Amino acid sequence: MSTRQRVIDAALRSFGGRGYDATSLDALAAELGIRKQSILYHFSSKEVLLDAVVDEAVSQVGATMTGALATVRPPGGAGWPRTAAIVRAVFGLATRRPELLGLLREVARPDHPALARAVRSFEPLVEDATAFLAAEMDAGRYRRCDPRLLLVSVYSTVMGVANEVEVLRAVGIEATAREAVVRRRELLRFLRCALVPDTVEP
Repeated sequence: MSTRQRVIDAALRSFGGRGYDATSLDALAAELGIRKQSILYHFSSKEVLLDAVVDEAVSQVGATMTGALATVRPPGGAGWPRTAAIVRAVFGLATRRPELLGLLREVARPDHPALARAVRSFEPLVEDATAFLAAEMDAGRYRRCDPRLLLVSVYSTVMGVANEVEVLRAVGIEATAREAVVRRRELLRFLRCALVPDTVEP
């Protein structure tokens, strides 16, 4: 793995775990066993590194969603199977890579320096997802509502069930691998009941 990629991966873990403001280039260099100047050779500032980390996170989320859609049969299929495939994939990503979702929460703060970049980067995914939900509503396969608000609600629900460890513990749920399987199953059941009208066949 190249030094540049190692720096991005370490910064993603730190920005998503400790936070951007709490991370220093000196600490990253020490963690990687390299000099700070080696980081600055690839990234001229901490802000430039942040941009690269956001791009990496968006790329990984996009690749996860694309890979999930490739499993849907028939290809390009509509309705609940398509949504379920994406939810399973993103849930899996959230449980395997909590720092990645931590980064997305971090940059979603109104005052965060990477917010505008993250919004621009995610815009194509958001537009595609919104158009899909609207088409499902028009076809009668999903309940009618504002597709953008629905997308935000689904995103928040998936992230909360997958990744909010302290909230889960507060309601008596331990964040174990076995519990993750149960949470994913219940999440899919909840979303299907919320999205799919009773008149639509399973």
